[in-house]
Amino acid sequence: MNQVLAEANRRRTFAIISHPDAGKTTLTEKLLLYGGAIQMAGTVKARRNQRKATSDWMELEKQRGISITSTVLQFDYHGHVLNLLDTPGHDDFSADTYRTLTAADSAVMLIDNASGVETQTKKLFAVCKQRGIPIFTFVNKMDTEGPGPLEILSDLEDSLGIASVPINWPIGQGKEFKGVCDRKTKTVHLFEKEAHGSTRVTANSLSLADPKLKSLLGEVLHTRLLEEMELLDIAGGELDLAQVLAGELTPVFFGSALTNFGVSLFLDEFLRMAPDPTQRLMKMGEAVGINEFSGFVFKIQANMDPSHRDRIAFMRIVTGTFEKDMEVRNQRSEKRLKLTRPQRLFAQERETVETAYPGDIVGLTNPGAFHLGDTVTTDPSITYDEVPEFVPEVFARLVNHDVSRLKHFEKGLTQLSQEGLVQLFWDVRSARKEPILGAIGRLQFEVVQYRMQVEYGVKTSVEPLPYEVIRWLDGEKSEIDGIYWGETAFRMNDHFGNPVALMNSEWNCDYLDRNNPKVNFLKSPSASFTALAKSAVT
Repeated sequence: MNQVLAEANRRRTFAIISHPDAGKTTLTEKLLLYGGAIQMAGTVKARRNQRKATSDWMELEKQRGISITSTVLQFDYHGHVLNLLDTPGHDDFSADTYRTLTAADSAVMLIDNASGVETQTKKLFAVCKQRGIPIFTFVNKMDTEGPGPLEILSDLEDSLGIASVPINWPIGQGKEFKGVCDRKTKTVHLFEKEAHGSTRVTANSLSLADPKLKSLLGEVLHTRLLEEMELLDIAGGELDLAQVLAGELTPVFFGSALTNFGVSLFLDEFLRMAPDPTQRLMKMGEAVGINEFSGFVFKIQANMDPSHRDRIAFMRIVTGTFEKDMEVRNQRSEKRLKLTRPQRLFAQERETVETAYPGDIVGLTNPGAFHLGDTVTTDPSITYDEVPEFVPEVFARLVNHDVSRLKHFEKGLTQLSQEGLVQLFWDVRSARKEPILGAIGRLQFEVVQYRMQVEYGVKTSVEPLPYEVIRWLDGEKSEIDGIYWGETAFRMNDHFGNPVALMNSEWNCDYLDRNNPKVNFLKSPSASFTALAKSAVT
């Protein structure tokens, strides 16, 4: 077999999506634990307390007890190479999560047994559905009380509109949770708690028909398990892997990440069913061979290592073999680049990459050479359009309180906006061209303020703006300059110099649109604007 194809077949590149506080970081740590990537899972406490997690590297994340940046974690497991994209759990950071999903071949959807399908999960599921990403569901926290597995399956179909098929079945829940039963093999896996909250499987997993099972479970749980397994055999759907890979059916697993109930069983089945990178290529319909190198930049992160103050561009390899010091072409800038310092990242840790294959994520040191969405390739005929632009929903003015550090202020603004953390606009009414930030959620402003102080040494304040609607303006300059905005709207420019308007309501937007028929009020930049943005080099 071709070496590139063989290496691609070994790889699984996936993201974990969930509502905040569903246990995503805990599940991530347990997967790393089983893969031997870490020796001990981090201590996870209640949301209101400080939380330390292997995959959370930013100090603010540790203070707030939430994941607010995406990280890349690679580890080996049973002959496979797993690339785990750990995404932000907070709903204010959905844009970063959406971009990260473009690099994933599949997604693990984490559902809280007590809460069912929640708001952020619905948003992220919609993105996966739109992209046709296969989804594998892990119902977490079965050691807490909830509506029950049948209700959870019904909630998946009612809330998300996706069919589901349980691969295993929980034995009890809350304090009665004893383990899971594999539907295919009819094998019951029971668990025992050990010190420090870890668990182990009992010496012998039992057949569902084993007479000893009744005494181990108790008559009530044993009877209920037999009845539910019989019901599933009669009314439950069958696993159709083709439907799973098409994103039309989700396999469902039950367990508890905190206590390790069912995690290894889930991981083994996930590796068997999840798509490898070659299936992504077929789905994209690219007429390019597996051996020609290509990839795209889906994330940029500044100052991951405070001692180096560098910027890393995260590149997902789509085809071919990546080699250190190879020469490639950036399709946006049309420049040839030599990749001399490629890195493999594991949260904050990093090591030099000599070779990498489809599905792998490589960190490229980025002195301004890479932008979000860039295609990096040895073949000038290949261009990917994988990373979307997002329209901001909240806005704020960023005020610099130390004019002596203006250069640091401007550098921080540029780098953070290049990351996609916020979008940058300029108030044309001000002689100083004051910066205005646009974001998906307000927590992003807090992160900007924090990082400006810690990483760039600039003290700032954030002044929220009472505007809810943004439109790009397309028309003659004289027509745009002649618009009377009043007190409920104003004109600004985006970071590429395109005219933009902020308005306080949809009604106000419709009014201005009707009264200025020679100007188009666009919900996103026009094709000409987009071309300008892609050609701009900052």
